[in-house]
Amino acid sequence: MGAVPKRKISRGRRNRRRSHHALTVPHLVLCPQCKEPMLPHRVCPSCGTYRGREVIQVEG
Repeated sequence: MGAVPKRKISRGRRNRRRSHHALTVPHLVLCPQCKEPMLPHRVCPSCGTYRGREVIQVEG
C-alpha cells in the first residue's frame, strides 16, 4: 500500500501552504542607452550594452 493521509487537510492549512505559490512580476529598469525595458544587472537584449560598454553584437 502507498502512503495515505490519516486525516483530511483543512482548507486553512492547505491555503497557508499555498500562500507562497504566487507568481511575481519581474522587476524591469530602462536601459540607459536605448531606453528599452530590461532586467537589472544584465546585458540589454535590445542594444547589447552593459554599464555603458557594448558587450555583445545584436543582430537586426
